[in-house]
Amino acid sequence: MEHHDIIKRPIYLTEKGSNLREENNQYLFEVHPKANKIQIRNAVEALFKVSVKDVNTMIVRGHMRRMGRGYAKTRNWKKAIVTLADGDSIDFFEGA
Repeated sequence: MEHHDIIKRPIYLTEKGSNLREENNQYLFEVHPKANKIQIRNAVEALFKVSVKDVNTMIVRGHMRRMGRGYAKTRNWKKAIVTLADGDSIDFFEGA
């Protein structure tokens, strides 16, 4: 898997994500479901040019949602909480 395939998107517009960024220097990402912690660490270090101290992962289960007259289950996805070394940061709105 390539680095862009492993890291799908950052999760930065949530209250939990902003609290983790400000207090603990941790960042949230949606990652490929079959990616392991070593692959996630290497991808973040290569894409954002930072040093990663720790990686925690979890599977977020899909919810039952109303779709028209019936119900459908949203997909399961994998979330990674990446702790960066002191002094490193990732700026998602660099070009804006």
